Amino acid sequence: MWIDTFSEVTRRFNPRVYPMGAESLATIQVDGAKIVYRRLGNGCPLLVLNGFAATSGDWDPLFIHGLASYSELILLDNRGIGRSSDDGRPFDIAQLADDVARVIEMLGIERANVLGWSMGGFMAQTLALQHPDRVNKLILLSTDPGGTDADLASPAVWSQLIDSSGTPYDQARRLLPLLFPSDVAESFYRKFGDIVAAARARLSPDLINRQAAAMDAWHRNGAGDRLRGINAPVLIATGSEDVVIPPSNALKLVNAIPSAWLAQFPHGGHAFMAQYPRQLADLINCFLAIDAAKL
Repeated sequence: MWIDTFSEVTRRFNPRVYPMGAESLATIQVDGAKIVYRRLGNGCPLLVLNGFAATSGDWDPLFIHGLASYSELILLDNRGIGRSSDDGRPFDIAQLADDVARVIEMLGIERANVLGWSMGGFMAQTLALQHPDRVNKLILLSTDPGGTDADLASPAVWSQLIDSSGTPYDQARRLLPLLFPSDVAESFYRKFGDIVAAARARLSPDLINRQAAAMDAWHRNGAGDRLRGINAPVLIATGSEDVVIPPSNALKLVNAIPSAWLAQFPHGGHAFMAQYPRQLADLINCFLAIDAAKL
């Protein structure tokens, strides 16, 4: 039985979350895949795109509840992961971005705000470049511009990130120190280690390899100089101690994109939204509330 990580964390560790209205689950058929998405909250649509080996159920509950107080969230499981499925063929970031564009189209949304974390940020940038008429505002968290411009993780970090060997608890032990500074990682493991391990146990090694290949291709090609073609207002945020996507990439993004803001969170790791859930949600809500003409 599928156990939704978001729901399980909410139930076990944060029972008094804010009411957001009903949540719905739906499916859209796209090229060779079935994309499952969740909708919750109220307001203008905000598509939420997760990163490597993560599902729509893996977001920090307080962060998601903070966003849903201002926007109607549409949280996708990328093709092949979570409740979504695919045909097992290789894919690239452009294909994942096209899936998002198809979801926006099928939902009858003219223009959506889009948030992407890590690999989801690669997808969000590509969506804004390939389907600019579909994007209202863009939020990029812990991500990079790809290509030769990107500052990459060390080979040791990258190897650890894609390593699916050992028990699910071994994998959780390896993963959390990549997502958070060491002192924070230990605290998260004590609270959520069993939930992270359960999520890792559900992952397909083949899917991990295909996502890793898509990210490798992004770091060979990426957005590069094309970023200057992004006309949407953009909020870029990073943790100051991110070892997976070094925070220097945020400065490269803000220098390349014409209408971009930059925020850095001190002592924040790659998953800094779980360290600063309310603060980051408030910042994003403020960014979304400002008239684009004033940005």
